Amino acid sequence: MKILHVDRNHPLIIEQFAELGFQNDVDYTSSKQEIEEKISAYDGLIIRSRFSIDSEFLNKADNLKFIGRLGAGLENIDVRHAEANGIFLAAAPEGNRNAVGEHAVGMLLTLFNKLNKADREVRSGKWDREGNRGVELEGKTVGIIGYGNMGKAFAKKLRGFDVDQVICYDIKGGVGDENARQVGIMELQNRTDVLSLHIPQTDSTIDMINSEFISKFQNPLWLLNTARGKCVVTEDLVAALKSGKILGAGLDVLEYEKSSFENMFADRKLPEAFEYLIKAENVILSPHVAGWTLESLEKLAQTIVDKIKAEFC
Repeated sequence: MKILHVDRNHPLIIEQFAELGFQNDVDYTSSKQEIEEKISAYDGLIIRSRFSIDSEFLNKADNLKFIGRLGAGLENIDVRHAEANGIFLAAAPEGNRNAVGEHAVGMLLTLFNKLNKADREVRSGKWDREGNRGVELEGKTVGIIGYGNMGKAFAKKLRGFDVDQVICYDIKGGVGDENARQVGIMELQNRTDVLSLHIPQTDSTIDMINSEFISKFQNPLWLLNTARGKCVVTEDLVAALKSGKILGAGLDVLEYEKSSFENMFADRKLPEAFEYLIKAENVILSPHVAGWTLESLEKLAQTIVDKIKAEFC
């Protein structure tokens, strides 16, 4: 089979496919339109996030048997159209779940202990111990929305912190385990002190975390989002931060993220809500790198190879 790689990944993916007898071609620079013109010659496509795989693209992929996406989800692929065309789809949430779990814990501890604020102040010559007094994770209830690969990895990391309990909410039943007790949405909202999102981007999760949803939580809470930026309404998050309903937020993903993210700064046209986030001392931001480690780079590639091998060899 002939495979076209349109994103750079760990070299093992090409090496191991070659060992299986596959022909590997790479094209990391051509436009989506240029790729469309030649995709019919390929049996497999390996992509990360360079462009979306829509119905128009898939209609031109006459011989495509599989698409491997080196990421946690398939949101940049028209899944329904691909499956209708008999195309096998492989994502790799197993490959970066550990990295996401560690990143979420890191963000939470940084928020609780005001480490970003303290670091900036010490570097500028300010020694303010009382102003940087933190809070402890011990005794808190951690609520997780979305208890798949990422949610489970985060819950596992919490086992040594003596939290009061870890609870999870998921649209699928029976997903709870020894690390988290599955509950209904009302119990989650009644008990949670720390809320961590580990959900895919779907029609039902876009704008899920809005003012109405936040208002139903009994306790002031800390919010972590290492999932998808569009699941949180930024203006509503800012309103909750201002009111104290949300005590702090760790955001690895943003509603505004896109390939031209940097242009928002160059054009000086930052949304008002985002202006608040970048100035807030109780907000930590990172550029969608929760699953982006040296180790996950290799694990993602290996996961895709293993899934394709199991299906076609």
